[in-house]
Amino acid sequence: MPKVGVEPIRKAALINATIDAVGRTGSLDVTVAQIAREAGMSSALAHHYFGSKDHIFLAAMRHILSRFGEAVRTALQDAATPRERVEAIVRESFAGGNFDQRTVSAWLKFYALALTDPQAARLLRVYHRRMQSNLIHALRPLVGDRARLLADQLGVLIDGAYLRAVLDPQLDPDRARHLVERHVGAMLD
Repeated sequence: MPKVGVEPIRKAALINATIDAVGRTGSLDVTVAQIAREAGMSSALAHHYFGSKDHIFLAAMRHILSRFGEAVRTALQDAATPRERVEAIVRESFAGGNFDQRTVSAWLKFYALALTDPQAARLLRVYHRRMQSNLIHALRPLVGDRARLLADQLGVLIDGAYLRAVLDPQLDPDRARHLVERHVGAMLD
């Protein structure tokens, strides 16, 4: 009989190994065996917990999205004004684990998977709607009816920075954030 509490630890290890493997290789062509080996367990156990490589990868993206969502919620609690809310969302999009090379690589693979996998496409739609909703809520008191358009522009800029970061691993997260923040300033001033 398995030890109580071991399953969540093993699943977390597989999720982190998936993010590491995809980030390191820049591809979804990693195998379940490679992911399991990196996590220190058998591929049979990985299949037992997730069923397939796509399911492991979707769990990894849910983890990334949960971590990002929690960081944004925390930052929004500290934001006193609508402008600070917009700035908090932008800042968290480029903070620490949200914009490191392995996470950015996972995002790019996630976008590609969403073209063919209905579960990935649904998860991506949920993320986009949440991001847009948060931005519109923050922007509406500042720009009124232009909030939706400006939220779309910011979403495109953030996604573009992620794409650029995959193609240029030397892109400094602070520089990317600064460029988007300058655009926010221009939009709101």
